[in-house]
Amino acid sequence: MALTERQVRRDHYFMSIARSVREAANCLGSQVGAVLVVDDHIISTGYNGTPHGFTNCRDGGCVRCRDRALHAAGDDARMSDADHVPGRALDRCICVHAEQNALLQAARFGVRAEGSTLYATLSPCFGCLKEALQAGVRRVVYELEYPVAPPGPVADQYLELAAHLRRDDIDAFGPLQPEGGP
Repeated sequence: MALTERQVRRDHYFMSIARSVREAANCLGSQVGAVLVVDDHIISTGYNGTPHGFTNCRDGGCVRCRDRALHAAGDDARMSDADHVPGRALDRCICVHAEQNALLQAARFGVRAEGSTLYATLSPCFGCLKEALQAGVRRVVYELEYPVAPPGPVADQYLELAAHLRRDDIDAFGPLQPEGGP
């Protein structure tokens, strides 16, 4: 089913809110914003950063992100772990992803994500896409694409997850479409 001009306008509206939410992100690695919407109503927002009650990433709260910044500055000698470089040891980052925060915030306050649309400024990682599917998200719209994995079995599985969203609607997973259309 092709997107209507109205839906594309709504997508741009909600993505603009995700961009605003991104401004609160406190991760040294990436700044991402996410918005969960049901029936044109925002039910939750999220940005990436450390869990509630922890020191912010920008203030040294995440060891992996601090090490990654040191690596980027060429100061590997001060890193706590040589594996803390872009694309590696991702599971060691204390920061919660924007999509996770949006889903968890909804759950925390008893709001169902079933049938929602997830707007994110960066395409969801493998884990966030799995979690979105498990929470009942029916559509994912993103602004920029995150390189999930090099070609191979993991990338293929990610495409399978995206295809699951598209099973009833080809536009249920993909980048933000330009306004005005062809």
